[in-house]
Order: sequence, then structure tokens, then C-alpha cells
Amino acid sequence: MPLFRKTYHSYTDEALVGLLQKGKEAAFDELYARYADKMFRFFYKMLYQDKEIAEDFCQMLFLKVFEKSETIDSNKPFGIWLYSVAANLCRNEYRRKSGSSRVIQFEQRNLSVPASAPGNMDKELFNNQLQRAINNLEEKYRLCFVLRYQEEKTIPEISELLGCPQGTVKSRLHYTLKKLAKQLGQFNPTQQQLYHE
Repeated sequence: MPLFRKTYHSYTDEALVGLLQKGKEAAFDELYARYADKMFRFFYKMLYQDKEIAEDFCQMLFLKVFEKSETIDSNKPFGIWLYSVAANLCRNEYRRKSGSSRVIQFEQRNLSVPASAPGNMDKELFNNQLQRAINNLEEKYRLCFVLRYQEEKTIPEISELLGCPQGTVKSRLHYTLKKLAKQLGQFNPTQQQLYHE
């Protein structure tokens, strides 16, 4: 065993992928260290806010990275490739669990309880209504919503991740926010008017 083990902290993701494809396992360790927490949070938000499921999917994702490193598209940034695979895993899970009664809970972004709301009771009611509304969205709208407002991806990044034009991403986000604002308008009438046609 060498006295000084080579570290890869200063390497780009793409350089690490190249090393991984040549069998350098330490390169995988570095990629895992960079992305494991992010991908766990992504799966947690997308898959029922269930910690065990998020951990299982995170392990499944990085197993694919390790075992199928030769399939990683070196023409794409590694992060984009990784999120694309993660999004596909979520899509497959939605298809498998279609009709499930699980409820997905999301943070409140762009949809808020008005300052005049009396205490925690209205906030809890709002969260319950928001959960139901998001859970009832089609997967393509739910995925756009999470990538934009949870993962804070840009429109061009989401477009590349999902393989669709930027205009389609904008349209899906507009539709989603409009639908959520309409369904939750009782909590914020001003916002309901904003998205009302």
C-alpha cells in the first residue's frame, strides 16, 4: 500500500469519470462525496419524503455510476447526466406505483400563507392542501416543479436534464404554478388573481 494515497479533490467531474472508466475506484469515491447528499435530497423530495426510499434510490443511482461508468456520456457535464439518470429512476418508480396513495410533501416556494393567517393551524392546513395538489400533478409537471423550485436548477439545465425545449419547461412551470395558485387561492387571494386568466 502506498504511503501517500492520491486524492482527486482538484479534478473536474469529467476527469474523474475518465479515471473511473479506467478502473480508478478512488475517483468514484470523490464523485460520491460530491453528489451523494444532493442526490439523497432530490430523491427525498421526489419520492414521498421517505428517508429509506431516498437512501435506496441513492444507492441504486451510485451503483449504476460504478458498474456502468462506461455508459456515462462524456459530452455532457457529469452532474447533468447524473440528474438525468435520477429523473428516469423517479419516472420508473411513478409508473410502478401509479395509483399509490402516498402523499408527496413539498416546501412552500412561490406559494405562501398570508401574513394575516392565524397561527400554525392555517399553515398546517395549507401544507396539507399543497401536498395533495402536488401529488395530483402529472409526473412531468411535478418533476419540473421540483427541479426548478427545490433543486434550484435553471431553465436551460432543466431543458437539458429532461431532453425537451426550454419553452416546454417554461410552459410546464407556468401551468404548474397557475394550477397550484388556483387550487390554493383561498390562502392567498392576491396570488390567485395573478395566475387567473
